[in-house]
Amino acid sequence: MMPMQVKDIVNVLESFAPPALQESYDNSGLIVGDMDMEVTGALLCTDVTPAVMDEAVARGCNMLVSHHPLIFRPLKRINSLTPTGRCVMAAVRGGIAVYAGHTSFDSAPCGVSFRMAQKLGLRNVKVLKPKDNSYAKLVTFVPPSHEDAVRAALVGAGAGDVGCYDSCSFTSDGLGRFRPLPGASPYVGSVGGLHTERECRIEVILPIYKVGAAVRAMLSAHPYEAPAYDLIPLLNSSADTGLGCTGELPGPLSETEFLAVVKRIFCVAAIRHSALRGTEVRRVALCGGSGSDFIGDAVAAHADVYLTADISYHHFLDVDGQTVIADIGHFESEQFTKEIFYEQLTEKLPNFAVRMAESDRNPVFCL
Repeated sequence: MMPMQVKDIVNVLESFAPPALQESYDNSGLIVGDMDMEVTGALLCTDVTPAVMDEAVARGCNMLVSHHPLIFRPLKRINSLTPTGRCVMAAVRGGIAVYAGHTSFDSAPCGVSFRMAQKLGLRNVKVLKPKDNSYAKLVTFVPPSHEDAVRAALVGAGAGDVGCYDSCSFTSDGLGRFRPLPGASPYVGSVGGLHTERECRIEVILPIYKVGAAVRAMLSAHPYEAPAYDLIPLLNSSADTGLGCTGELPGPLSETEFLAVVKRIFCVAAIRHSALRGTEVRRVALCGGSGSDFIGDAVAAHADVYLTADISYHHFLDVDGQTVIADIGHFESEQFTKEIFYEQLTEKLPNFAVRMAESDRNPVFCL
Protein backbone atom coordinates (compact mmCIF):
# COMPACT_ATOMS: atom_id res chain seq x y z
CA MET A 1 0.00 0.00 0.00
CA MET A 2 1.28 3.45 -0.93
CA PRO A 3 2.08 5.67 2.06
CA MET A 4 -0.55 8.30 2.83
CA GLN A 5 0.38 11.90 2.10
CA VAL A 6 -1.03 15.22 3.28
CA LYS A 7 -2.57 15.81 -0.15
CA ASP A 8 -4.54 12.55 0.14
CA ILE A 9 -6.18 13.74 3.35
CA VAL A 10 -6.74 17.22 1.93
CA ASN A 11 -8.33 15.80 -1.24
CA VAL A 12 -10.83 13.80 0.82
CA LEU A 13 -11.78 16.76 2.99
CA GLU A 14 -12.04 19.16 0.06
CA SER A 15 -14.12 16.77 -2.03
CA PHE A 16 -16.73 17.16 0.73
CA ALA A 17 -16.17 20.87 1.39
CA PRO A 18 -14.37 22.62 -1.51
CA PRO A 19 -12.24 25.57 -0.39
CA ALA A 20 -14.14 27.83 -2.82
CA LEU A 21 -17.06 27.65 -0.37
CA GLN A 22 -15.21 29.46 2.40
CA GLU A 23 -16.10 33.04 3.28
CA SER A 24 -13.89 35.85 1.99
CA TYR A 25 -12.55 36.63 5.48
CA ASP A 26 -11.63 33.03 6.26
CA ASN A 27 -8.39 31.05 6.24
CA SER A 28 -9.57 27.49 5.62
CA GLY A 29 -7.27 24.91 4.08
CA LEU A 30 -3.72 23.73 4.76
CA ILE A 31 -2.30 26.19 7.31
CA VAL A 32 1.05 24.50 8.01
CA GLY A 33 2.74 21.70 6.13
CA ASP A 34 3.84 20.17 2.86
CA MET A 35 1.29 18.49 0.58
CA ASP A 36 3.78 15.72 -0.27
CA MET A 37 4.67 14.90 3.33
CA GLU A 38 3.92 11.35 4.48
CA VAL A 39 1.26 11.19 7.20
CA THR A 40 1.37 8.69 10.06
CA GLY A 41 -2.05 9.61 11.45
CA ALA A 42 -4.52 12.46 11.78
CA LEU A 43 -5.82 13.94 15.03
CA LEU A 44 -9.20 15.70 14.81
CA CYS A 45 -10.07 18.72 16.93
CA THR A 46 -12.13 21.89 17.15
CA ASP A 47 -9.18 24.13 18.02
CA VAL A 48 -5.42 23.68 17.74
CA THR A 49 -4.05 24.31 21.22
CA PRO A 50 -0.71 23.49 22.85
CA ALA A 51 -2.44 20.57 24.63
CA VAL A 52 -3.77 19.20 21.35
CA MET A 53 -0.34 19.63 19.76
CA ASP A 54 1.25 17.67 22.61
CA GLU A 55 -1.37 14.94 22.22
CA ALA A 56 -0.64 14.65 18.51
CA VAL A 57 3.03 14.04 19.25
CA ALA A 58 2.24 11.54 22.01
CA ARG A 59 -0.16 9.57 19.78
CA GLY A 60 2.12 9.53 16.75
CA CYS A 61 -0.11 11.76 14.59
CA ASN A 62 1.75 14.21 12.39
CA MET A 63 -1.35 15.90 10.99
CA LEU A 64 -4.04 17.93 12.77
CA VAL A 65 -7.45 18.50 11.21
CA SER A 66 -9.25 21.27 13.08
CA HIS A 67 -12.44 23.20 12.56
CA HIS A 68 -11.00 26.60 13.48
CA PRO A 69 -7.89 27.84 11.65
CA LEU A 70 -4.72 27.91 13.72
CA ILE A 71 -3.84 31.18 11.97
CA PHE A 72 -6.95 33.30 11.47
CA ARG A 73 -5.81 36.88 11.87
CA PRO A 74 -2.51 38.12 10.38
CA LEU A 75 0.50 37.33 12.55
CA LYS A 76 3.25 39.92 12.94
CA ARG A 77 5.37 37.66 15.11
CA ILE A 78 5.72 33.93 15.66
CA ASN A 79 7.14 33.33 19.11
CA SER A 80 6.39 31.44 22.31
CA LEU A 81 4.52 34.31 23.98
CA THR A 82 1.12 33.30 22.60
CA PRO A 83 -0.63 29.93 22.28
CA THR A 84 -0.88 30.40 18.51
CA GLY A 85 2.83 31.15 18.24
CA ARG A 86 3.74 28.13 20.34
CA CYS A 87 1.55 25.88 18.17
CA VAL A 88 2.98 27.20 14.91
CA MET A 89 6.51 26.71 16.21
CA ALA A 90 5.73 23.19 17.46
CA ALA A 91 4.09 22.26 14.14
CA VAL A 92 7.04 23.45 12.07
CA ARG A 93 9.63 22.01 14.46
CA GLY A 94 7.83 18.68 14.76
CA GLY A 95 6.86 18.29 11.11
CA ILE A 96 3.12 18.37 11.89
CA ALA A 97 0.72 19.45 9.14
CA VAL A 98 -2.27 21.55 10.22
CA TYR A 99 -5.49 21.75 8.18
CA ALA A 100 -8.63 23.79 8.97
CA GLY A 101 -12.16 23.22 7.66
CA HIS A 102 -14.04 26.22 9.14
CA THR A 103 -16.45 28.06 6.82
CA SER A 104 -15.89 25.60 3.96
CA PHE A 105 -17.50 22.98 6.19
CA ASP A 106 -20.08 25.51 7.42
CA SER A 107 -21.32 26.10 3.85
CA ALA A 108 -20.91 22.59 2.42
CA PRO A 109 -23.99 20.44 1.77
CA CYS A 110 -24.63 18.39 4.94
CA GLY A 111 -22.10 20.54 6.78
CA VAL A 112 -21.89 21.86 10.34
CA SER A 113 -25.43 23.23 10.77
CA PHE A 114 -26.95 20.22 9.02
CA ARG A 115 -25.18 17.99 11.57
CA MET A 116 -26.79 20.05 14.35
CA ALA A 117 -30.16 19.48 12.68
CA GLN A 118 -29.47 15.77 12.42
CA LYS A 119 -28.73 15.58 16.15
CA LEU A 120 -32.11 17.19 16.83
CA GLY A 121 -33.91 14.90 14.41
CA LEU A 122 -35.17 17.75 12.25
CA ARG A 123 -36.99 17.02 9.01
CA ASN A 124 -37.20 18.89 5.68
CA VAL A 125 -33.85 20.54 6.36
CA LYS A 126 -32.90 23.42 4.06
CA VAL A 127 -30.14 26.03 3.91
CA LEU A 128 -30.94 29.16 5.93
CA LYS A 129 -28.72 31.62 4.05
CA PRO A 130 -28.00 30.26 0.55
CA LYS A 131 -24.70 31.26 -0.97
CA ASP A 132 -25.12 34.06 -3.53
CA ASN A 133 -23.35 34.31 -6.90
CA SER A 134 -22.46 30.66 -6.61
CA TYR A 135 -23.12 29.45 -10.15
CA ALA A 136 -21.54 29.88 -13.56
CA LYS A 137 -22.51 28.93 -17.08
CA LEU A 138 -19.96 27.09 -19.19
CA VAL A 139 -20.43 27.33 -22.96
CA THR A 140 -18.31 25.47 -25.49
CA PHE A 141 -18.44 24.74 -29.21
CA VAL A 142 -17.79 21.22 -30.51
CA PRO A 143 -18.25 19.30 -33.78
CA PRO A 144 -21.31 16.98 -33.74
CA SER A 145 -19.06 13.91 -33.80
CA HIS A 146 -17.87 14.72 -30.24
CA GLU A 147 -21.00 16.39 -28.84
CA ASP A 148 -22.03 13.43 -26.67
CA ALA A 149 -18.50 12.80 -25.38
CA VAL A 150 -17.98 16.43 -24.33
CA ARG A 151 -21.43 16.62 -22.71
CA ALA A 152 -20.79 13.39 -20.81
CA ALA A 153 -17.42 14.70 -19.59
CA LEU A 154 -19.05 17.88 -18.30
CA VAL A 155 -21.79 15.97 -16.51
CA GLY A 156 -19.22 13.60 -15.04
CA ALA A 157 -17.40 16.60 -13.57
CA GLY A 158 -20.55 17.80 -11.80
CA ALA A 159 -21.97 20.24 -14.35
CA GLY A 160 -25.66 20.29 -15.27
CA ASP A 161 -27.23 19.64 -11.87
CA VAL A 162 -30.40 21.72 -11.42
CA GLY A 163 -32.47 21.02 -8.31
CA CYS A 164 -33.57 17.38 -8.38
CA TYR A 165 -32.35 16.93 -11.96
CA ASP A 166 -28.95 16.12 -13.40
CA SER A 167 -27.44 15.94 -16.90
CA CYS A 168 -29.12 19.27 -17.76
CA SER A 169 -27.74 21.08 -20.80
CA PHE A 170 -28.81 23.09 -23.82
CA THR A 171 -27.54 22.54 -27.36
CA SER A 172 -27.91 24.65 -30.47
CA ASP A 173 -26.37 24.33 -33.93
CA GLY A 174 -24.27 26.89 -35.74
CA LEU A 175 -21.17 27.52 -37.82
CA GLY A 176 -17.72 28.04 -36.39
CA ARG A 177 -15.00 29.88 -38.34
CA PHE A 178 -11.27 29.90 -37.67
CA ARG A 179 -7.91 30.07 -39.40
CA PRO A 180 -5.12 27.76 -38.14
CA LEU A 181 -1.83 29.68 -37.95
CA PRO A 182 1.68 28.27 -38.50
CA GLY A 183 2.56 25.87 -35.69
CA ALA A 184 -1.04 24.72 -35.22
CA SER A 185 -2.14 21.08 -35.60
CA PRO A 186 -5.83 21.52 -36.46
CA TYR A 187 -8.36 18.74 -35.98
CA VAL A 188 -10.19 20.09 -39.05
CA GLY A 189 -9.08 22.62 -41.66
CA SER A 190 -5.55 23.38 -42.81
CA VAL A 191 -2.84 25.78 -41.70
CA GLY A 192 -3.29 29.18 -43.31
CA GLY A 193 -6.79 28.49 -44.64
CA LEU A 194 -9.99 30.05 -43.27
CA HIS A 195 -12.20 27.11 -42.29
CA THR A 196 -15.94 26.85 -41.61
CA GLU A 197 -17.18 23.95 -39.50
CA ARG A 198 -20.67 22.96 -38.36
CA GLU A 199 -20.55 22.97 -34.55
CA CYS A 200 -22.84 22.42 -31.58
CA ARG A 201 -23.02 25.04 -28.85
CA ILE A 202 -23.29 23.24 -25.49
CA GLU A 203 -24.37 25.20 -22.41
CA VAL A 204 -24.37 23.91 -18.82
CA ILE A 205 -24.64 25.58 -15.44
CA LEU A 206 -22.53 24.46 -12.50
CA PRO A 207 -21.41 25.59 -9.05
CA ILE A 208 -18.45 27.96 -9.08
CA TYR A 209 -16.35 25.50 -7.09
CA LYS A 210 -16.71 22.87 -9.83
CA VAL A 211 -15.60 25.12 -12.67
CA GLY A 212 -11.96 23.98 -12.63
CA ALA A 213 -12.84 20.28 -12.79
CA ALA A 214 -15.45 20.88 -15.49
CA VAL A 215 -13.07 22.84 -17.70
CA ARG A 216 -10.41 20.15 -17.38
CA ALA A 217 -12.94 17.45 -18.24
CA MET A 218 -14.21 19.42 -21.22
CA LEU A 219 -10.70 20.00 -22.57
CA SER A 220 -9.79 16.33 -22.21
CA ALA A 221 -12.85 15.22 -24.22
CA HIS A 222 -12.76 17.98 -26.83
CA PRO A 223 -11.13 17.09 -30.17
CA TYR A 224 -9.88 20.62 -30.92
CA GLU A 225 -6.33 21.65 -30.13
CA ALA A 226 -7.51 24.99 -28.67
CA PRO A 227 -11.23 24.76 -27.86
CA ALA A 228 -13.16 27.98 -27.48
CA TYR A 229 -15.29 28.23 -24.34
CA ASP A 230 -17.01 30.88 -22.24
CA LEU A 231 -17.37 31.08 -18.46
CA ILE A 232 -20.24 33.39 -17.48
CA PRO A 233 -20.83 34.31 -13.80
CA LEU A 234 -24.47 33.98 -12.72
CA LEU A 235 -26.38 35.66 -9.92
CA ASN A 236 -28.18 32.43 -8.98
CA SER A 237 -28.15 31.45 -5.31
CA SER A 238 -27.45 27.86 -4.36
CA ALA A 239 -30.13 25.82 -2.62
CA ASP A 240 -27.52 23.31 -1.43
CA THR A 241 -24.68 25.47 -0.11
CA GLY A 242 -24.70 28.30 2.40
CA LEU A 243 -24.71 29.07 6.09
CA GLY A 244 -27.15 27.75 8.66
CA CYS A 245 -30.24 25.67 8.06
CA THR A 246 -33.90 25.32 8.97
CA GLY A 247 -35.95 22.24 9.73
CA GLU A 248 -39.05 20.91 11.43
CA LEU A 249 -39.36 18.90 14.61
CA PRO A 250 -41.08 15.49 14.31
CA GLY A 251 -43.70 16.83 16.71
CA PRO A 252 -44.34 20.12 18.52
CA LEU A 253 -42.70 20.86 21.86
CA SER A 254 -43.13 23.67 24.32
CA GLU A 255 -40.27 26.14 24.36
CA THR A 256 -38.98 24.89 27.72
CA GLU A 257 -39.23 21.26 26.59
CA PHE A 258 -37.29 22.05 23.42
CA LEU A 259 -34.56 23.94 25.25
CA ALA A 260 -34.22 21.04 27.68
CA VAL A 261 -33.71 18.69 24.70
CA VAL A 262 -31.07 21.05 23.33
CA LYS A 263 -29.22 21.14 26.65
CA ARG A 264 -29.13 17.35 26.76
CA ILE A 265 -28.08 16.73 23.14
CA PHE A 266 -25.46 19.49 22.99
CA CYS A 267 -24.27 19.02 26.60
CA VAL A 268 -24.95 22.68 27.37
CA ALA A 269 -24.66 23.81 30.99
CA ALA A 270 -26.77 26.93 30.41
CA ILE A 271 -28.58 28.49 27.46
CA ARG A 272 -28.79 32.26 27.08
CA HIS A 273 -32.05 33.07 25.32
CA SER A 274 -34.41 35.90 24.49
CA ALA A 275 -37.89 36.12 26.00
CA LEU A 276 -40.00 33.01 25.52
CA ARG A 277 -43.16 33.64 23.54
CA GLY A 278 -45.35 30.94 25.05
CA THR A 279 -45.83 29.20 21.70
CA GLU A 280 -45.07 25.69 20.48
CA VAL A 281 -41.77 24.98 18.77
CA ARG A 282 -42.27 23.37 15.39
CA ARG A 283 -39.78 25.07 13.07
CA VAL A 284 -36.15 25.54 14.10
CA ALA A 285 -33.31 27.57 12.54
CA LEU A 286 -29.70 26.76 13.37
CA CYS A 287 -26.25 28.13 12.61
CA GLY A 288 -23.06 26.67 14.03
CA GLY A 289 -20.68 29.27 15.43
CA SER A 290 -21.30 33.00 15.34
CA GLY A 291 -24.72 33.35 13.74
CA SER A 292 -25.94 36.78 14.78
CA ASP A 293 -25.83 38.01 11.17
CA PHE A 294 -28.62 35.60 10.25
CA ILE A 295 -31.23 36.46 12.87
CA GLY A 296 -33.24 38.23 10.18
CA ASP A 297 -33.08 35.14 7.99
CA ALA A 298 -34.34 32.99 10.87
CA VAL A 299 -37.24 35.39 11.39
CA ALA A 300 -38.00 35.41 7.66
CA ALA A 301 -38.01 31.59 7.72
CA HIS A 302 -40.69 31.72 10.46
CA ALA A 303 -38.47 29.85 12.89
CA ASP A 304 -39.95 29.45 16.36
CA VAL A 305 -36.42 29.17 17.81
CA TYR A 306 -33.02 30.10 16.39
CA LEU A 307 -30.06 28.15 17.82
CA THR A 308 -26.62 29.68 17.37
CA ALA A 309 -23.81 31.29 19.38
CA ASP A 310 -22.03 34.56 20.21
CA ILE A 311 -25.23 36.60 20.49
CA SER A 312 -24.79 40.09 21.96
CA TYR A 313 -27.03 41.96 24.38
CA HIS A 314 -28.42 44.18 21.62
CA HIS A 315 -29.28 41.22 19.41
CA PHE A 316 -31.40 39.81 22.23
CA LEU A 317 -33.02 43.22 22.62
CA ASP A 318 -33.65 43.88 18.94
CA VAL A 319 -35.31 40.56 18.11
CA ASP A 320 -38.43 41.94 19.83
CA GLY A 321 -40.32 38.67 20.13
CA GLN A 322 -40.13 37.77 16.44
CA THR A 323 -38.47 34.48 17.36
CA VAL A 324 -36.67 32.99 20.34
CA ILE A 325 -32.90 33.32 20.05
CA ALA A 326 -31.02 30.64 21.95
CA ASP A 327 -27.26 31.01 22.39
CA ILE A 328 -25.92 27.52 23.11
CA GLY A 329 -22.23 28.43 22.95
CA HIS A 330 -19.68 28.51 20.14
CA PHE A 331 -17.89 25.27 20.99
CA GLU A 332 -21.14 23.45 21.73
CA SER A 333 -22.68 24.38 18.38
CA GLU A 334 -19.63 23.20 16.39
CA GLN A 335 -18.51 20.21 18.44
CA PHE A 336 -19.90 17.65 15.99
CA THR A 337 -17.78 18.92 13.09
CA LYS A 338 -15.16 16.39 14.16
CA GLU A 339 -17.68 13.64 13.37
CA ILE A 340 -17.90 14.92 9.80
CA PHE A 341 -14.10 14.85 9.49
CA TYR A 342 -14.00 11.35 10.95
CA GLU A 343 -16.72 9.94 8.70
CA GLN A 344 -15.21 11.35 5.52
CA LEU A 345 -11.69 10.15 6.28
CA THR A 346 -12.55 6.69 7.58
CA GLU A 347 -15.00 6.01 4.74
CA LYS A 348 -12.63 7.03 1.96
CA LEU A 349 -9.32 6.06 3.60
CA PRO A 350 -10.30 2.98 5.64
CA ASN A 351 -6.72 1.90 6.40
CA PHE A 352 -5.59 5.30 7.65
CA ALA A 353 -5.25 6.11 11.37
CA VAL A 354 -7.76 8.78 12.40
CA ARG A 355 -8.13 9.79 16.06
CA MET A 356 -10.42 12.17 17.97
CA ALA A 357 -8.41 14.53 20.18
CA GLU A 358 -9.06 13.77 23.86
CA SER A 359 -7.55 17.10 24.92
CA ASP A 360 -9.96 19.13 22.75
CA ARG A 361 -11.77 21.25 25.31
CA ASN A 362 -14.32 24.05 25.44
CA PRO A 363 -12.41 27.14 26.65
CA VAL A 364 -15.59 28.59 28.23
CA PHE A 365 -16.71 27.35 31.65
CA CYS A 366 -19.92 27.84 33.63
CA LEU A 367 -20.48 27.61 37.39
